[in-house]
Amino acid sequence: MTTAEQLSSAVLVKGQMMAATQAVRNAALLAMADALERRTEEILSANALDVEAARASISDVMIDRLRLSEARIAAMADAVRKVASLPDPLGRILQEYKREDGLLIRKVSVPIGVLAMIYESRPNVTSDAAALSVKTGNVCVLRGGKEAIRTNRAIALALKEGLAAVGLPTDAVTLIEDTSRESATALMTAVGQVDLLIPRGGAGLIRACVENAKVPCIETGTGICHIYIDKDADPERALAILENAKTSRPSVCNAAEVCLIHKDVAEALLPKIYDRLVSRRIAEGKVPVELRLDGTAAKIIKGKAAGEKDFDTEFLDYILAIAVVEDLSSAIAHIAAHSTGHSEAIITQNQDAIDAFTLAVDSAAVYVNASTRFTDGGEFGLGCEMGISTQKMHARGPMGLCELTSYKYIIVGEGHIR
Repeated sequence: MTTAEQLSSAVLVKGQMMAATQAVRNAALLAMADALERRTEEILSANALDVEAARASISDVMIDRLRLSEARIAAMADAVRKVASLPDPLGRILQEYKREDGLLIRKVSVPIGVLAMIYESRPNVTSDAAALSVKTGNVCVLRGGKEAIRTNRAIALALKEGLAAVGLPTDAVTLIEDTSRESATALMTAVGQVDLLIPRGGAGLIRACVENAKVPCIETGTGICHIYIDKDADPERALAILENAKTSRPSVCNAAEVCLIHKDVAEALLPKIYDRLVSRRIAEGKVPVELRLDGTAAKIIKGKAAGEKDFDTEFLDYILAIAVVEDLSSAIAHIAAHSTGHSEAIITQNQDAIDAFTLAVDSAAVYVNASTRFTDGGEFGLGCEMGISTQKMHARGPMGLCELTSYKYIIVGEGHIR
């Protein structure tokens, strides 16, 4: 089928999904999770072909995003079951009031309709997006990257199997198999068919969608995340948090890309950072972090001189830009100038600094003495996520069930006329 035909088929089942009861939607999710586990061998076989084909064109850390294992598929199924266990996001009375003349006005949560998603390497996004869409009574049209097409196809077949098992339309989860630029453009311009477009991937993909979409679009994902180590930080806590934020999974959007250090602790702490992120990792046979240093930091430890764009780059790799700042205000100003509004953290024992940082830093997630790696729908108790919104309208931060609903007003009268 062409992209246009697949879109038309998805639109046709929108009403059926919007009318599906909570019990049916939850049953579908459980059946989808079972089908994922039942088809594990097929999904892994498809994934092995994708990984092999992608080796020549993407980095090792990006291969890690693409690669699945039995454990990862089990985690995908568990995430779908978690979504099924969450409270129903539909039919919630968000606001209710009665006018003096007795006219009752209710604001009620409802599905958005057809959600289109354009995303890159990570196959788990396919099952996460489908689960959240089914739970919220939406239809999802998914367009993954060419590097994961075989894997996404195998996952989508399992998800459709789960929908069919409870009598829901299989077109409620539609995978666009054309991975050309034309299919992405078709989704961006599907006015009257796509109710919301969600891009999830690198800066280039997100920029293309935001700039070219003629349908409503949510800006997500790009994460130039900062760790600011204050003069009153606990050194060991700071080192542990920085190491986790940078190295636990550098290819994801909530990994730290920039470390800012207060000048009063730079000479003492920078050598420890070098030891933790470079020397120890080499000794342990791990990939060392490449440090890109501003002029002050370069006088204290070894590393590459930071280039003009290094504090404005989402590396998604074992690379960390480091700058020494004068004080808390300078750190906040640096973040304001270079952040993408995703996640930032302060490490300090000083409550006044905490208050100032959390008030002034204008990002979707602001951390105090914790790693930025927690910015994730699963970690936030949302089951999974559709993406991380870095905008402020409608949705901000991890997008879970509530962010995939809209609302309408239901007005009840007794013969009222105006």
